[in-house]
Amino acid sequence: MMHHHHQLDQWLAGGVGGVGAVLRPTKSAPCSPVKPAAVSMLRTHSDSFHVAPQVPVGDTPYVRAKRVQLVDKDPEKAIALFWGAINAGDRVDSALKDMAIVMKQQNRAEEAIEAIKSLRVRCSDQAQESLDNILLDLYKRCGRLDDQISLLKHKLQLIHQGHAFNGKRTKTARSQGRKFQVTLEQEATRLLGNLGWALMQKENYTEAEGAYRRALVIGPDNNKMCNLGICLMKQGRVLEAKDVLKQALVASVLAPVLADDENCNTGKPSAKAPLAPASCCDTSPAAVKEKVGKRLRIFQDITQTLNVL
Repeated sequence: MMHHHHQLDQWLAGGVGGVGAVLRPTKSAPCSPVKPAAVSMLRTHSDSFHVAPQVPVGDTPYVRAKRVQLVDKDPEKAIALFWGAINAGDRVDSALKDMAIVMKQQNRAEEAIEAIKSLRVRCSDQAQESLDNILLDLYKRCGRLDDQISLLKHKLQLIHQGHAFNGKRTKTARSQGRKFQVTLEQEATRLLGNLGWALMQKENYTEAEGAYRRALVIGPDNNKMCNLGICLMKQGRVLEAKDVLKQALVASVLAPVLADDENCNTGKPSAKAPLAPASCCDTSPAAVKEKVGKRLRIFQDITQTLNVL
């Protein structure tokens, strides 16, 4: 962990280049990117699972809205009730976040964006970061690249100035009903990767290259390395691109085995592998073949790209 702290400090010490100079830090700002396809979309998927939603107890405006959302499963009525809870001042933080999420599910993303922008002043300081994360997802849904880039740069600026995570180095996040810890390093590299991809969609490959390089200073990542190679190709720097993609090609095969070994050695779930299978420490030929097979698509994509360079 100290090594990762040093890498983040090194990135912060050098500033954030085009990131830090764009926005002044504020409590909130107006802005996750569309994922790339083919060689540029190099994502892994962990096993998903479902957790039964918990309905809060009581008869307040927010509880009634939540019950309609989760039990009655009437999203349009739930949206109206969440509005009522906000106007009544009942659990405004949760009501606004839940309303925006239901609006997005109902293909009312633009309305959700305007609702957050106009009502977030009623929310606590602690809610602003999660509201920004919801906004990022909404901007992605609406294809509002400029707003995505603006907010991503703002969030990186907050990290640079020590304002993210309320000044702490970790925060508790939730996904699919699970709670887990996210470090500043993980948050910074995630935001930089998203920023790089959004800039690629704007065909701003020079700035996208900078975002990916800053992310790779914090820690290695095959996906970001591949996208860095694509940025270099788009700038006509073919030899550099070829070298970067060759490095990614080797790492794409070794990474799953090494990651599983690390997870087994610690005996604890990692952020990227929170639920490692019981067979993760199996080093038999069949098990190793299975692990490597998970990355064959990436291997093939990079190979095809190298062949055309």
